[in-house]
Amino acid sequence: MDKNKLALTGGAAMAEALRQINPDVFPVYPITPQTPIVAAFAQHQADGKVDTEIITVESEHSAISASVGSQAAGARTVSATSSQGLALMNEILYIASGMRLPIMMLVSARALSAPLNIHCDHSDVMGARDTGWIQIFSENVQEAYDNTIIGMKLAEESQLPVMVIMDGFITSHSVENATLLPDEVVKNFVGEFVPDSSLLNSKDPKTFGTLALSENYFKFKIEQNSAINLSAEKYAKLAENFSEISGRKKGYFEEYELANAESAIVVLGSTAGTIKETVDKLRHQGKNVGLLKINFFRPFPHKEVAKALDGIKNIAVFDRAMSFGTYPPLYTEIINSLKRVTGYELRVTSYVYGLGGKNIFQKDIEKVFNDLEKDYISQEIKYINHE
Repeated sequence: MDKNKLALTGGAAMAEALRQINPDVFPVYPITPQTPIVAAFAQHQADGKVDTEIITVESEHSAISASVGSQAAGARTVSATSSQGLALMNEILYIASGMRLPIMMLVSARALSAPLNIHCDHSDVMGARDTGWIQIFSENVQEAYDNTIIGMKLAEESQLPVMVIMDGFITSHSVENATLLPDEVVKNFVGEFVPDSSLLNSKDPKTFGTLALSENYFKFKIEQNSAINLSAEKYAKLAENFSEISGRKKGYFEEYELANAESAIVVLGSTAGTIKETVDKLRHQGKNVGLLKINFFRPFPHKEVAKALDGIKNIAVFDRAMSFGTYPPLYTEIINSLKRVTGYELRVTSYVYGLGGKNIFQKDIEKVFNDLEKDYISQEIKYINHE
């Protein structure tokens, strides 16, 4: 029996990765469905497996504020949240990225109120997509574990904060088999954290969060944008290195039966698993269909996505969030990729699905592929299984 292969929830898998990383500080406030990450990690701390300082605070705003303070002081820092908790952090998310602090945030994606709903969609993380944080999405428990390790290393190499995202309940609470890397392998991959600058370094004093008037503020923001764009190259290299030590292929996205596909769906997160099963079924029936699953959402890999989708006749983009008054987030990125990079004749339709945890089934996905096959392309946003 492989001792490194365990049946874990997504929350427990992320906690195992954190155990192996052994961060210095973990400020956190509990919120469903993030809580299992913290509960599992707190058990590791109680068992003496890590020497992390877990700081229990009075709100999510305090959790990210404490994270900013500890990271600025030179401590390897992680936190975790979901839904309204991430929204409450919003003010400080911009501060963390503007200060170039490599905090890692583990997020169990969940619907935002109102009305109150505790189930999965991507409203929370899409609301934070322009805060200057790198965003990595996970399809399943294995990817939740892998991306936590990659995310920590990427944050510190890029000097930028990273969100590692899994679908609330669907991944965070579901038990799946996951293969862990040996502790020493993870330790060597992540390495020791050596802060680029620190409030506590009296020999090289620094000021964080100083005032910048118009001209300098503009320069700072351009440099910040350059940094997050450069993080894509760093991610690609880290993904390649992780693939070598784990045997699990990593990259900006996963192409599933895409090579000769005439119709394709683009998606983020756990729904990719259901789409893969549907693709297999339709391929068996002789239909040329495929999937592009986006892993790396911020910064968005426009050129690479355009190349992967080039030549596909009809495309459906699945969003588990809405952008009120305009088109949904992932759809917008795909349109920008195809139109601006390749001049592709746009045959792309937007589908919104799964809001508030609404189920999506293979029959729903089959209908989308059938509509694509019949050239039912529309500029109107379509809603899946919403009756």
